[in-house]
Amino acid sequence: MSTSDKWEKEKKAAKAVQVAFELGEEVSQHIRFEALQKGINPPDRIREILGLPLSSKPIRPRLSISLTDADFEMLADTFNVPSSDRLRIRQFAAEKLIAHLEHHQSDESE
Repeated sequence: MSTSDKWEKEKKAAKAVQVAFELGEEVSQHIRFEALQKGINPPDRIREILGLPLSSKPIRPRLSISLTDADFEMLADTFNVPSSDRLRIRQFAAEKLIAHLEHHQSDESE
């Protein structure tokens, strides 16, 4: 992708306006649940409900959180690794999330 193409995409993105809806906890949870059931993200579910087109680009199946330096320190202690080894911390955290799912699934099957 050329620099000018990338700049055009940036200009288009800059024209978009972020809109937040404060609809109450029940409505928010319901929309999130519907999105989860459909395998889409909540903003796409809102676009569906409003009759707006959806992006054709695939959604990356990822979860994200923001971690502070203190969070990395806590996780480093938990996983017994240096706090500077953030890649290893992310790896251990991902493994813990996977283990959580496996444990939850085994509880449900019993």
